[in-house]
Amino acid sequence: MQNQLLLLEDIHRLGRKGDIVKTKPGFARNYLLPQKKAVVATAHALKMRIRLQEERERQAIVDKKEAEALAKLVEGKILKTEVKVDPAGHMYGSVSASDIVKLFEIEGVSVDRQFIALVHPIKVTGEHKIELKLKEGVNTFILLHIIPEGGFKEAKKEEKVAEVSHETKAN
Repeated sequence: MQNQLLLLEDIHRLGRKGDIVKTKPGFARNYLLPQKKAVVATAHALKMRIRLQEERERQAIVDKKEAEALAKLVEGKILKTEVKVDPAGHMYGSVSASDIVKLFEIEGVSVDRQFIALVHPIKVTGEHKIELKLKEGVNTFILLHIIPEGGFKEAKKEEKVAEVSHETKAN
């Protein structure tokens, strides 16, 4: 049996503020009702629905502006991470959405884990195009370079060798 509830705030993968949703009794009893994220859809609650939907529409405008600003900030950004690999080149472990959030934090950008659209953690080195699904339907992409351990150092050594050889040719 499912309960009909009026959401008092946005719940990821369930609904938005002011929506009437059906949930399983345990989810409603153990999470939504005690956390005051929803109320049982009674006649009084249905009158509250109009006010909640108006508030949600105003919030949607603000959320869209914030999402567009974040999208402009991260669009085309290239994140790099170094991972341990075995001698055959296979990764130990994987790169998950939480790892990508940490990479953004290093860059000084705050991104929620729920915005990163990864079906499965990444288990292969190389370049990966990652979609970010932000609020209010704003989407953008970033590039993630997964480099085997020691790859940064080797790339920097190659750059230095190229610079030195270029400088000696110029003299």
